[in-house]
Amino acid sequence: MKKSLCSSGLRWLWVALLVIVVDLSSKYWVMTTMELHESRALIPFLNLFYAHNYGAAFSFLADKGGWQRWMFAAIAVAIAVSLLVMMYRGRAEQKLTNIAYSMIIGGALGNLFDRAWHGFVVDFIDFYIGDWHFATFNIADCGICVGAALIVLEGFLPKRQNDAESGEPS
Repeated sequence: MKKSLCSSGLRWLWVALLVIVVDLSSKYWVMTTMELHESRALIPFLNLFYAHNYGAAFSFLADKGGWQRWMFAAIAVAIAVSLLVMMYRGRAEQKLTNIAYSMIIGGALGNLFDRAWHGFVVDFIDFYIGDWHFATFNIADCGICVGAALIVLEGFLPKRQNDAESGEPS
């Protein structure tokens, strides 16, 4: 029996597309309006700071000569494909799960585009308190983190009655 795409979790892929469009648009704006390492104050605790990240989170492996670019690209593809399969196997009614997976896919593909096109990821959001600055990040990173947080949150929510009766995972 073939499953229709609209009845699967793939119905929620528009969320991934939205994350990708906002991410790439914001990165393009930063790259065309700011100089590398330029900082602009937005509001207290938040600046725009244009940076290139050759590594992963917190610039992990950034100084390793370039091989990490392809490793992180492969990881992004593997994660996106795995989540797409899980969404296809899931039901469209599993909104929180599908939105979370879509946000992670959108973030992974947004950063993958940067790695493939530029050889680095464009970061520009600088959150700080006093003299302490969190690692600079971007909209794709926000999508990945919010998606992961939604998955954790879902683990704390009670299962719906019809999910428990049908025996299907939520």
